[in-house]
Parts: sequence; structure tokens; C-alpha cells
Amino acid sequence: MTVAASATTGRAAETLARPVALNGLTVPNRIVMAPMTRQFSPGGVPGEDVASYYARRAAAGVGLIVTEGTYVDHPSAGISDRIPRFHGEEQLAGWAKVAEAVHAAGGRIMPQLWHVGMVREQGKPPFPEAPAVGPSGLRLDGTEGGKEMTRADIDDVVAAFAKAAADAERIGFDGVELHGAHGYLIDQFLWAGTNRRTDAYGGDPVARTRFAVEIVQAVRSAVSPGFPVVFRFSQWKADHYGARLAETPQELEAILTPLATAGVDAFHASTRRYWLPEFDGSDLNLAGWTRKLTGRPAITVGSVGLDGEFGRAFLGEGAELRGIDDLLDRLERDEFDMVAVGRAVLQDPEWAAKVLAGRFDELNSYDASSLKSLS
Repeated sequence: MTVAASATTGRAAETLARPVALNGLTVPNRIVMAPMTRQFSPGGVPGEDVASYYARRAAAGVGLIVTEGTYVDHPSAGISDRIPRFHGEEQLAGWAKVAEAVHAAGGRIMPQLWHVGMVREQGKPPFPEAPAVGPSGLRLDGTEGGKEMTRADIDDVVAAFAKAAADAERIGFDGVELHGAHGYLIDQFLWAGTNRRTDAYGGDPVARTRFAVEIVQAVRSAVSPGFPVVFRFSQWKADHYGARLAETPQELEAILTPLATAGVDAFHASTRRYWLPEFDGSDLNLAGWTRKLTGRPAITVGSVGLDGEFGRAFLGEGAELRGIDDLLDRLERDEFDMVAVGRAVLQDPEWAAKVLAGRFDELNSYDASSLKSLS
């Protein structure tokens, strides 16, 4: 082992192995398994294979697992009958077994609660007759293709998120993550490109946070005070990588402050490459700015351990390994608090154990064929 490799080994163990508190939850280290849709839950029910998939990562040292997106109880929430749902007796029984398996392996786990909004196409399962719904009935490309949500629709969705969060706590999960990123429903309200409303849910950036704020408040009221609520957000949207919620730190602060005040305990700032600065004049990435502006713990994500952008994986492309020295630099200066790892930990269930032990020579590059199974 070279001197440089030895130094990285020591830094990785020291930096990543520190516990961190998210409200009343103590996570044993700084490594998070990022949410990744897998579509291995027929009928929306996660089975034993899903439980084993997550438990393997927990047993290998992932401190916190955020599950793949799972649909809340609203007919328009989903686009597939193989993506898990977080409602229904059979579905929740399956999720309870997932949480139990992860806990038995020493990990912590949160479901990511999800509504796809205008990404839905009518006729798709799990509820074919349900329309696409959104703040203004606009898809990400600006075309019409669904229903503008009424106040009753908004109330129904807010209640669905709150019920899912209460069920998560009831069946043994350690917290919840609200999916407010990537152009799905919550993000459609946050983004001016899809929110053209003229009522209290549209207008300036603060007004566009109202839907998300109401969800956070309802979730916060539905769970115990120490139960962590994490909010995932992004600038970019699916197939719209140049989209931005905020052009300046001041605009970002205006969006995040109401969410923090409403009860968000930590933010999961989704970027495609964690090492890129978010705004001119600073090296801080999106998670770094989020922590600085809100004072809340922040999770960074985006091609950790790999040199290829994740979207290429869905085109069948792999990615080579990339060092994490710059990641450790940022963690050491407290730019952010936790690191979410996606494809690298999907490819290799032992990724966390290898990194924490300094076994970097055992890491493997990413092969897109890993998407085809739950290894």
C-alpha cells in the first residue's frame, strides 16, 4: 500500500465512521444508501428478496438506508405495479419485515414517500383510471396532459403523506424521507416551470413552497416529536438537467427556510455530481449551501465513488471508479453531514465495509447489468 493510499484509508475510517444525530435518531456512521427504484415488488408488495437486499447493505456497514421511492395512498401517485406502495395491509406487512431485517443487521432505515404527479401517464398501473395531477396540469416539458389540482385534491395528497409517515413509525421505521426532487409532484409545486398557479400555492418562490410546507407540517403532526423527517430536493429534473429552483443562495434560502421552519430535520440535496459548486463564487455544493443556510444536517449525493453520471446507467452504460479524497475533504470541514451512495452500493453490497476498512483495492467499477437483479 502506498503512503497516499494509507492516508486515505485512515481518513475514510475516521471521517465516515462518526455517528450523527437526525433529531431523535442516532445513525452509527455517515454513509447513506441512496433511494433507487428497483421494480422488484409485484403488486406493490416488497417481499423477502427486497428485505434481504436492504439487509445485506446494513450488515456491511451502511449506517442509514433510504428505501426506493414508495407510493403514498393516492390513486394518481404511481406509474408501475412493480414499484412498492406504502399503503395496504399486505404492502405494509412486507415493509415491516424489511425494517425488521435491516434492524437485525444493525442498520437504520427510512422509506422514501413518493407521488409522481404529472409524470404519470393515464392507463398505467397500479390504478389505470387515475389521471395525472399536478399544480397546473403541466408536464415537465410545459405541455398539458393532466388535471390541475383543486384544494380538495391537495388536501387528499397531504393527508396521504401524513398517513404514510404515521404508518412508517407504527411498523418500525426510523424516520421518513419526503421525495421533493427530480420533477415529481412536490417538486412540480416548487418549480416555476410546472407551477403556474395564481392562488396561495403559486407565485413567488416562497408561495410555491406552500404545498411542501403543508405536507411537512402534516407529517410532523402525525409522528412523534423525535421521529426524523428528511426532505429530498434537487435543482435538476428528470430529462431537464438545466432546470433550477434557485439561481442564487438568497433564492435557495427563501425556499428552504419555510421547510425547515415547518419541521424538516435534515435535507437530502440531490445533485448529479457532488463535487460541482452550486453557485458562482464558492466551492460549496448544493448540500453545503443547504447546511449553511438552514443550519439543518445535510446529505450530499451524486456519483460518489464513480466517474460517470448516474443517468447513463439507464442507457446500459457502466462507470469507472473515482477516488473519494475530495469527498473526505468536504466532510472534514463540515460542508455537509452525510453521504448518500447509489450505484456503487447497488453494484457492491460490501461497498461500505470495504471503504470503512480501507479495502479500496477490492472495489469494483459499476456495471449497468446490476440493475437487472437484487443482489
